[in-house]
Amino acid sequence: MDLYPKLILDALATVRYPGKDGNIVSLGMVEDDIRIDGNRVSFSLIFQRATDPHIKSIVRAAETAILTYISPDVDIRGNISVKTPHVEPKAERPVLPGVKNIIGVSSGKGGVGKSTVAANLAVALAREGYSVGLLDADIFGPSQPKMFGVEDSQIYAHEVDGHNMLIPVERYGVKMLSIGFVVDRNSAVLWRGGMASNALRQLINDADWGELDYFIIDMPPGTSDIHLTLVQTLAITGVVIVSTPQQVALADARKGIAMFRTKEINVPILGLVENMAWFTPAAHPDEQYFIFGREGCSRLAEELDVPMLAQIPIVESICQTSDDGAPIALSDTLSSAAFIHLAREVVDATDRRNDELPPTTIVNVKK
Repeated sequence: MDLYPKLILDALATVRYPGKDGNIVSLGMVEDDIRIDGNRVSFSLIFQRATDPHIKSIVRAAETAILTYISPDVDIRGNISVKTPHVEPKAERPVLPGVKNIIGVSSGKGGVGKSTVAANLAVALAREGYSVGLLDADIFGPSQPKMFGVEDSQIYAHEVDGHNMLIPVERYGVKMLSIGFVVDRNSAVLWRGGMASNALRQLINDADWGELDYFIIDMPPGTSDIHLTLVQTLAITGVVIVSTPQQVALADARKGIAMFRTKEINVPILGLVENMAWFTPAAHPDEQYFIFGREGCSRLAEELDVPMLAQIPIVESICQTSDDGAPIALSDTLSSAAFIHLAREVVDATDRRNDELPPTTIVNVKK
């Protein structure tokens, strides 16, 4: 049997690619490497994608064409190789490359004012002259859009180095993203843990946060796989724990601190914030009523050897300004002074944390 390359190409010219105007020869799919050894024929077919759904059918059709139009004695089965263009994988983008310090705000239970503290801490840091971002990571109870008065904001994206990146909403000098921007605020978020974690990663990895001194994370209350996602995704500088002085809240705060201190997580505790520490009536500014107990967080801080960062009183204006979308830290009042004090304590605790790290391991350093 006299075999030669043109004979092979003529047979392959009878094989058409589905949906295209042409055969596999005219479309340039047969590589110029036809090898003939006796009655054994081998060559390569070129496909543009490794995931091309027609690869197997085209290879079978090419074998059949040669056996039909040349001879059934040609040794061709299994001798057609498939090639696809080599595509260099995109280099992984670093996570938050422009962020110096990542601070988590967490609580052992809900209802202790964690989100209020996170919002006012972010605003207070911005007032102190720092560039600040705020991530609302409380997937199932996002409240930051309400506290910043941006519930109706639309999220847009733009291209950064070939990637489509979300643009954080910016208000009061704070860049902010929340799952609350992309879900119906009147409906519950019924997601399994994996879906919530993936959404959270997107808000972190696929957003253009830019250069930030502090990236504040409003974490969900309690202990969950969301916390694991955060510590696995980010090099968190430290965590601020929020609690009321009530014994029930302190018991949960103790568990939260224990979680962050486990070997698997190992995130430093920057300190405790005692929220709703006392109530002072407007008509009697010198009086203090310890509704939820007295100095509970101070005792816990001393017991667990963590700093006591601030005590925030119960003040109606803190609640009112949060509901109005303008955190109290924007004002010049005694209440806002408590959050300015907290911001300065967090800066000092962060600096101490960074000073403790060996120079080769420092990831987030304030310059």
